[in-house]
Amino acid sequence: MEKKQNVNLSSLGFLRALRHKNRQFAVIGLGRFGRAVCESLHKLGYEVLGTDIEEKRVAAVLTNQIASHAVQLDSTEPFALKEAGIFEFDTVIIAIGNYLQESIITTLSVKEAGVPYVVAKASTEIHGKLLKRVGADHVVFPEFEAGCALARSLTRPSILEHFDLDPEHSIVEIIVPEEFHHKTIAELQLRSRFGISVLAVGSENKFEINPNPNLRLWKGAVMVVIGNNKNIDQLV
Repeated sequence: MEKKQNVNLSSLGFLRALRHKNRQFAVIGLGRFGRAVCESLHKLGYEVLGTDIEEKRVAAVLTNQIASHAVQLDSTEPFALKEAGIFEFDTVIIAIGNYLQESIITTLSVKEAGVPYVVAKASTEIHGKLLKRVGADHVVFPEFEAGCALARSLTRPSILEHFDLDPEHSIVEIIVPEEFHHKTIAELQLRSRFGISVLAVGSENKFEINPNPNLRLWKGAVMVVIGNNKNIDQLV
């Protein structure tokens, strides 16, 4: 039997945009989104520098130890960014999407300073286009993505996690439906019937990767599948 491994799709929707070879990140803006990014990266073992114009937010990050370092600064001032060493980071996440002018000025400053990879939070589609225009390498829409995730959870309760590979294909973590109970992957013919492939099967965060086609599924277990979104919708 193959050794079971842990699988966790959490945060992939955002973290897939970050370069895995990097070990240091700077996060500008320590609101709810910025703090969540800092905490997630910090827990994954990366070195994170958090910055915000409000001293109270910086102090909270340091007190809760959700970043390696945190400093107060005005990100619209290029000299302040340089003094804090922001321009030396390979990846900078600009998490001040609710302040359009500050967001755009900060994005422009870090890109003009030569930061290789900049991720910026946008609050509207127009804001996102402007961020792209001034050099953002990747733009995220947290509120929109959260809304989509909520809609999926309400209409597709069997879907636990959802990771978009591109507009048409996804990796999805779903609960094994009752009609699949005690049937093998081979018997279900998921690839020929639905056009999807099973990447892992398990429960309680312990999964068998690349499961044997003769593995029998059980109701309530979790399986991770990859395929076309329309085909996945038919499955669930």
